[in-house]
Parts: sequence; structure tokens; C-alpha cells
Amino acid sequence: EVQLVESGGGLVQPGGSLRLSCAASGFTFRTYHVSWYRWAPGKERELVAALFSVGSITNYADAVKGRFTISRDNARNTVYLQMNGLKPDDTAVYYCNAFSVIRGYKYDYWGQGTQVTVSS
Repeated sequence: EVQLVESGGGLVQPGGSLRLSCAASGFTFRTYHVSWYRWAPGKERELVAALFSVGSITNYADAVKGRFTISRDNARNTVYLQMNGLKPDDTAVYYCNAFSVIRGYKYDYWGQGTQVTVSS
């Protein structure tokens, strides 16, 4: 069974930090591109950060550049999102995603989401 399980969300004051984790199982994690998305009420789903499976290439939304860092530990089948300098606008449900195209078929897996609330 394929699973992506996020953890690490919570309530934090502006300027604070959180580290989100996403534990994967049921597929060959190391061959998948991984990403974090977020979805806030009244807003569209937003790609926050992506990490490709080859070459450690990363991509960040402009709103989080310099504050967030995506990383992965293939030995632990886990992807992380380190979030520093959090702002109220970062409040959202954060989802991890794993994506690959294998022999022409798309494989697209999502976690259940973890709430991040930035408020004083």
C-alpha cells in the first residue's frame, strides 16, 4: 500500500521555525521527484518547493526562497521541509507529493496534509 504521512505541523509565532516530515512507503521512493504544496482557505494550491530525484535540483516558490529548504533522506524514505522565518501568510495545510513517470505511466502520490498556523 502506498502511503505518504506528513508530520511536524503546528502553531508557531511569526519568525519561528518548523520542520515538516513526510514518510513514504509502498513504492521506490528514491526514484521519485518530491515536492511540498500548500493550500490556504480562499487561495489556490501552491507549489512551495520541489526536489528532483536526479541531481538534487531544487525549485522554490518566490514567497519562500531563502526561508524554506527541502531535503530528502532516501535511506529513511523521508522528505523534509525546513521552514524558517515563518510569516502569517505561510498559514496553510501542507501536503507532500511524490511523482514519477515510469514506462509512460504517471505515478502521483499525496499525503493527507499537516496544518501549519503562524500567529501571535
